Amino acid sequence: MTELGLTGKGALVAGAGQGIGRATALLLAGAGAKVACMDVDAERRDAVVAELTGLGAEAVAVEGDLLVRADVDAAVAATVAAFGGLDVAVDIVGVARWNPVLELTDEDWDQSFDLVLRHLFFLSQAAGRVMVEQGTKARAASQSGTTGGAITSIASVSGLFAAPFHAAYGAAKAGLVSLTKTLAVELAPHGIRVNAVAPGAVRTPRVLERLSLEREAESSKSIPLGRMAEPDDIAKVALFLCSDLASYVTGQTVVADGGASVKFPLSLGG
Repeated sequence: MTELGLTGKGALVAGAGQGIGRATALLLAGAGAKVACMDVDAERRDAVVAELTGLGAEAVAVEGDLLVRADVDAAVAATVAAFGGLDVAVDIVGVARWNPVLELTDEDWDQSFDLVLRHLFFLSQAAGRVMVEQGTKARAASQSGTTGGAITSIASVSGLFAAPFHAAYGAAKAGLVSLTKTLAVELAPHGIRVNAVAPGAVRTPRVLERLSLEREAESSKSIPLGRMAEPDDIAKVALFLCSDLASYVTGQTVVADGGASVKFPLSLGG
């Protein structure tokens, strides 16, 4: 049986209340991790914690807004207090603002960078400092090499390719990809891995609110695998990046878009 190396590990999932965040929390718990669920919506957050504990997992709710540094620091501290350490941090938060580039306002631009990028900076600093300290203490005690940890976030294909009406969101996601690479290099000496997942279209509650069944069917035609992703499809990639299966993977952004971004736009078949 393949061992994921997550049994008994302390994990913090920011944005755990629904969609990809909820799916990631469930998968981490299923792999044996102890999961702290952070979400600005207390009702959703508490519902996921109840779901996890109902399945026999060890889970706690942590309050706070990921855009407030003090809240992020407190959430990391609460996770350490509950589980005795922090081994995995997953940032699922992100909101897209749709506007033609010539109609974007300063507010659109600023909020996109706040809602997409600022919180990863806060969480990576807070979680990284704890992980570095844990690794330093472990090495001093055992001389057995680094303990490390894993930080994983959700990027987007909009940050890798041209995305009409996603200028601000795409630029912020591109910044997230760059930050992931720099964090990975700086934290690698401490055995901390930093990676991201770049989904294409995902059937999250927020997306389904905007998308009719007809538009979903039309969009799916452009995806080689023939469907939009379910939140669980993306959460599985995040789980891999957090696990020992990805022990030699860092600084990477893994595209999970059903093949949409590699498909030649013209059909030349006879």
